[in-house]
Amino acid sequence: MTRQTEPSAGQHMSAEVAAQPKIFADLVARRGEIAEIAAQVSARRPRFALLAARGSSDHAALYAKYLIEVLLQLPAGLVSPSTTTLYGAQPDLTDVLLISVSQSGGSPDLLEVTESARARGALTVAVTNTPDSPLNNAAELSVDVGAGPELAVAATKTYSATLLALYLLIDAVRGGAGEHAAPLGELAQRTLDDSAAAVQEAVQRFRFVDRVLTTGRGYSSATAAEAALKLAETSYLSARSYSGADLLHGPVAAVDAETGVLAITSAGKGGAAMSEVLDVIHSRGADVFAVGSASSRVSAALRVPVAETAEEVAPVLEVLPIQSLALGLSLARGGDPDSPRGLNKVTKTR
Repeated sequence: MTRQTEPSAGQHMSAEVAAQPKIFADLVARRGEIAEIAAQVSARRPRFALLAARGSSDHAALYAKYLIEVLLQLPAGLVSPSTTTLYGAQPDLTDVLLISVSQSGGSPDLLEVTESARARGALTVAVTNTPDSPLNNAAELSVDVGAGPELAVAATKTYSATLLALYLLIDAVRGGAGEHAAPLGELAQRTLDDSAAAVQEAVQRFRFVDRVLTTGRGYSSATAAEAALKLAETSYLSARSYSGADLLHGPVAAVDAETGVLAITSAGKGGAAMSEVLDVIHSRGADVFAVGSASSRVSAALRVPVAETAEEVAPVLEVLPIQSLALGLSLARGGDPDSPRGLNKVTKTR
């Protein structure tokens, strides 16, 4: 009788991190079908946009908020689902675009928000990794991120693929041809390969840290938020994300030599705005780990360069070393990032 071997800790998360370059290339190849959805959005000429999401998908929605406000010049906001599900609010959403973002497409609150918004006049678009989900059926239009089944509890490939799907959708709405997204598959592989040594050094430096602060600005604010979540759920660290714009307004008082700081610093206006912030943080003795294509231009103890792209697509790449860090830290601290304690793959809230 053949003896079945037990799965090793982190094997699913490791495989899913490594799968992302191909997923990106495949998703870019499907740009045409996403552009067809975008054409229907453009034809409706929405007056503003709302985004509904939870967990990692909420960070992807934050990224989309920046894309919509900057690339489409439309006001955009993040929905508080409980205003619908708990308080029964029924605002007029005529000519509003609602994008519901969910890996599983099965969260009851997002389903209710989408159904309610559609009934009140909104153009509803579901962006999910589950084409036959209830959320896709509830929305008027849907985009499949195409990441395939994700076995690890911590979202990696579904998160980054959602970022890319949202970018392709919003870029197409503005009439773009997706040129900034075209090389992301190749650049993702280069980023994973080139960052491996620095990520391993960061694992050794951060493995005994109990408090981590993550920070970024602009598009990279979403990456900072996702980084805090990944470190909290896989390594059980006390991790908090702050915008670089807010950090010096008070939270900096809690930063000292015992604080690990993960800073997202990609080339562009957001990364440039982080330079002064990190000068202050570094001067307080914090161990600063800078990730991004502008990491060499800021004060830091350790840097992970990421291939430079247009700033609007940088979050798709800059999250990759962070996922590898979360994986490595969890294993170094004796955990299993495939099944963190107390967590399920799909969380259902109302």
